[in-house]
Amino acid sequence: MSDLIETRLVTLDAHLGSTSTDVIKYLAQQITQAGRAASAAELAEHALAREAKTATGVPGGIAIPHCRSAAVTVPTLAMARLGTPVDFGAKDGPADLVFFIAAPEGADKEHLKLLSKLARALVKKPFTAALRAARSNEEIVALVSEVLSDAPAAPAAPPAPPAPAPAATARPKIVAVTACPTGIAHTYMAADSLAQAAEELGIDFAVETQGSSGSKPLDPALITQADAVIFAVDVDVRDQSRFAGKPVIQVPVKRGVDEPEKLLKDALAAAKDPAARKVPAGNETASERSTDSASEGFGAGLKRALLTGVSYMIPFVAGGGLLIALGFLLGGYAITDAADQYLTENTLFNLPEAGFLVYLGAVAFKIGGLSMGFLVPALGGYIAYAYADRPGIAPGFTAGAVAGFMGAGFIGGIVGGVIAGLACRWINSWTVPRWLRGLMPVVIVPLLGSIIASGLMFLFLGGPIAQLTEALNGWLAGMSGTAAAILGLVLGLMMAIDLGGPINKVAYSFAVAGLGAGSVAENPAPLMIMAAVMAAGMVPPLAMALATAVSPKLFTGAERENGKAAWLLGAAFISEGAIPFAAADPLRVIPASMVGAGVTGSLIMSFDVLSQAPHGGIFVFFAMDSTWPMFLVATVIGTLVSAALVIILKKYVRKAPARAAEEAKAAA
Repeated sequence: MSDLIETRLVTLDAHLGSTSTDVIKYLAQQITQAGRAASAAELAEHALAREAKTATGVPGGIAIPHCRSAAVTVPTLAMARLGTPVDFGAKDGPADLVFFIAAPEGADKEHLKLLSKLARALVKKPFTAALRAARSNEEIVALVSEVLSDAPAAPAAPPAPPAPAPAATARPKIVAVTACPTGIAHTYMAADSLAQAAEELGIDFAVETQGSSGSKPLDPALITQADAVIFAVDVDVRDQSRFAGKPVIQVPVKRGVDEPEKLLKDALAAAKDPAARKVPAGNETASERSTDSASEGFGAGLKRALLTGVSYMIPFVAGGGLLIALGFLLGGYAITDAADQYLTENTLFNLPEAGFLVYLGAVAFKIGGLSMGFLVPALGGYIAYAYADRPGIAPGFTAGAVAGFMGAGFIGGIVGGVIAGLACRWINSWTVPRWLRGLMPVVIVPLLGSIIASGLMFLFLGGPIAQLTEALNGWLAGMSGTAAAILGLVLGLMMAIDLGGPINKVAYSFAVAGLGAGSVAENPAPLMIMAAVMAAGMVPPLAMALATAVSPKLFTGAERENGKAAWLLGAAFISEGAIPFAAADPLRVIPASMVGAGVTGSLIMSFDVLSQAPHGGIFVFFAMDSTWPMFLVATVIGTLVSAALVIILKKYVRKAPARAAEEAKAAA
């Protein structure tokens, strides 16, 4: 397979630097000098962005940095045997064998299969021993070519014996799914590591690799026979409902490479534990499901639960907020006082004196208000769902309703949901008689969970949280001038610092959760905060789109194409439209985005712009009353600031040149 690797892409026993970044930059330069990539800097940035998601060091002194990049013109392997091992994040120490797998954005499946096959070969000790013993570049190329030219070996279960063994000696059966974001290396290495460990432990094992080179689904019969399932994944499992009801261990894909034996033993233990977590029915995604509770800390679990609660709450807020805004548009702001009267005294066949449009406005306003009434209960219910699956929904909703009744607001909904979820998870872990198990999820867990969570809210927590909520609302309502502008600035910075990441989600969740307490006439501050967060989140993609249009030579071809799409993404308030730019050049794109977003957030608060809609960007202008022109003004100003800054930084703030240093290393 000389089209993937050649002698000039092999470096033996050289010192290439003290960090993984140094090694990746060197190998990217080698690939570019071989005419296989258009830009060493762009290729290195994409590989380092992938490295930041999950370290690519694996047990045995091996590292496999890899990425897909528009800079790559030919699928390529570059290999370095390091004279001084470098830490790539493996648990057992630094790596001395480094393979850089570089794939084009549109790599065909045949090449991806070869790249993934190499990754799988690297978990085999005889192959890595031969790599360490090789004396020349030609010998390395021959070894790799031999591995790639062999007939592929799928990591499937060993053939079934001709006759079933007696029940007392039957081998346990485990199935698994492995998947990583790029689907090139870790997906297949985890599969092979688990398969090898299963063979050593005497386990019948089958695995489905959901990777870039294609995926062959597991035989349904194997799934039916399996005692448990392992999900070693960093992305959602496709068609997860196939495994419904099976005991499951879910971990990041890298643990499948690092700890295959432990995962298999954990799966065997789960198969014997009636209280073990099961794969739920339906199409729940990995981000919405509970990870293995034994490996998840309280902080990580809380963050996941809060984001789950907010994600399920948003449809109530989005539909409700837009309908309320539509009600104001049709019936005027007086509809707040007249809606109930119109709807109880009038019908389509007995319209009020104000007319048909006002009556429709009353209908829209009332539906929206009722939808917003579910905001806190839904938040509490789905926070509890994140902790305890379906049995937690009813206790969480009830605790959220109690929080609303007591005036504890979204803070009370969060507290009630967390208590309900933890209580239900604890109750569900009880060992109970077989005859009682069927009643646990539908009667016992919801009943006791509701008593615990709602009882604590009524007796101890609701009053103090209501006082805190009242104080917070009073502080927000009293903000004006400099204080409001500073809050808008902070929220704008948070929206742009990680573009859809945890900090961005905190700012957005804060804004959405406050909408339930906001009103145009009595408490506009939460609506101003929502407008500030939405406008600030629109700035980064719009700014990148503008910058690529004004100075296209500063951006790669792929970035210019992304810039065209970023216009629509930014206008619709999808901050993630700027991620491709930030991943390729974070030290210049993110600061520029933060400055513009901060300016926009501050201006929105200063202009008293209101938004009753939690999403939609410029497409929900009617939810911003008469202040929507200033929403556009603030967004345009922030976009201009960020675009100008990123152009200036790309023109005048260069990265430190690495070519001379890397050429010196190559000559050493």
